[in-house]
Amino acid sequence: MSIKKVLLSSVLILSPLAVAAEDLTIGFSQIGSESGWRAAETTVTKQQAEDRGITLKFADAQQKQENQISALRSFIAQGVDAILIAPVVATGWDGVLEEAKDADIPVILLDRTVDASDDLYLTAVTSDLVHEGEVAGQWLVDETAGAQCRIVELQGTTGSSPAIDRKTGFGNAIAGHDNLEIVRSQTGDFTRSQGKVVMESFLKAEGGENICALYAHNDDMAVGAIQAIKEAGLKPGEDIKIVAIDAVPDAHLAIAAGEMNATIELTPNMAGPALDALEAYLENGTVPAKWIQTESRLYTAADDNQAIYEEKKGLGY
Repeated sequence: MSIKKVLLSSVLILSPLAVAAEDLTIGFSQIGSESGWRAAETTVTKQQAEDRGITLKFADAQQKQENQISALRSFIAQGVDAILIAPVVATGWDGVLEEAKDADIPVILLDRTVDASDDLYLTAVTSDLVHEGEVAGQWLVDETAGAQCRIVELQGTTGSSPAIDRKTGFGNAIAGHDNLEIVRSQTGDFTRSQGKVVMESFLKAEGGENICALYAHNDDMAVGAIQAIKEAGLKPGEDIKIVAIDAVPDAHLAIAAGEMNATIELTPNMAGPALDALEAYLENGTVPAKWIQTESRLYTAADDNQAIYEEKKGLGY
């Protein structure tokens, strides 16, 4: 299933606000730098703001929700024109989002959603996280072709929307295929180091010969797991099939080396569509759709992964 972009509504229901992009000051609360993809999103967001003449106030939350809430309150106190946030978890945002709403500061969610009333934020720019998991699961269904396969799963940060939705999507895809069974599932917190540690525990618990495939909620955990598999004397990509999500440069390099089998792309350019929507809203009152969906793509060994690696390294990963 291809991903189609959701276009912004062209209906004007608010009076024009006539704010030029170069006059804007925007706060950006980033989760942290737990992955190459996250670093690329930060780089692209800063570049998008610079290209538009926007003053961007940046706050790194270091994977802690309390830091993000403090950053949002600081942005509100400073009277920024808008706030971008990549929320570390899905719950616990109602209070601070209410504060932003009361201050007439629009909030845009980047790459993750929250469990809050949608009148508390202007729009969310994300991929279809469930679909990403479904693509990964369907790839494994096709790859195994009915053969028995015991799967281990590296989950993302507990409580985060990508972890919840990517798990759901993968489960949807393999449901009804009795040859596929998830035998171990644990969070690796989206980091390379924890991906390695948790994969080591999977190998000790199950024995490498009893694991057919690894599904990782992001590539960084998969790359960490590859190291653990190699240290266990096994061949990643052959002895254990590996599918993950994000399509960061190191994933393409691993696929080119035959150590990983597939990855689903998550574009780091969430800020481009977000700032387009924000500028239209501030300039003439155009209200965007509540969800602006970005495009995803499956990459396998059939693609020129070495060339893709070289191209993506220039994006700040």
